[in-house]
Amino acid sequence: MSGGFHHLWKVSPAQAISIQKQIGSRIIERPLRRPIRLVAGVDAAIAPAKDKIVAAVVLLQLQDPWLGEKAPVPGQGFTVLEQQHAWADLDFPYIPGLLSFREAPVVLRALQKLPRRPDLVILDAQGKAHPRRAGLASHVGVLSGLPCVGCAKSRLTGQHRQPGLARGSSTDLLDKDGQVIGRVLRTRRAVKCLYVSVGHLVDLDQASRIVLALACRYRLPEPTRLAHLLAAKLRLKPPA
Repeated sequence: MSGGFHHLWKVSPAQAISIQKQIGSRIIERPLRRPIRLVAGVDAAIAPAKDKIVAAVVLLQLQDPWLGEKAPVPGQGFTVLEQQHAWADLDFPYIPGLLSFREAPVVLRALQKLPRRPDLVILDAQGKAHPRRAGLASHVGVLSGLPCVGCAKSRLTGQHRQPGLARGSSTDLLDKDGQVIGRVLRTRRAVKCLYVSVGHLVDLDQASRIVLALACRYRLPEPTRLAHLLAAKLRLKPPA
């Protein structure tokens, strides 16, 4: 899996910011028109000693593929095909806005372990809803060449009105210049919203429809919910 863009990982914060700006300029935002059957969910967690990080990937096969811009069917059946994970040492310091330099290397390693290439990856992370339009979902998308969606539980940047309380209610997330950088989406009635943004090779409408359709039982879409549960379990047993 390669998107044709590579960079060093052992860099200074200033160099990391420069790399993010390059990533932000390489994001392609367009509808994914080929069938979507295999969807991977990704989440990462830090070991209790805070010296290691684990990335968990869960690959789902949808009962029926989604074609082009056809709206996914909410609650469509799926099968869990594969679970993979990878560990790494935490080498990059904790700096808000630069978290992808802690997480992207191990996420990419976990994705490489999948036996089949996913048609779409949903990450518990930001995509374009980032100060430099280069959150983890965009970082992973540009480096891997995989279509990626950012689906975060909290806001990193931007402003928005509150959407309605009904499932499916949404409003745009705007930057300081009024540009749309994401969508604030209510996936369950009267529960906290999710922050959906383009990672790479999808558009915002498509990303929002997919997240809503896959949030069929809980607030989180099933791929990232299952990846979160796996990462939370794995983090308690880091390798020696």
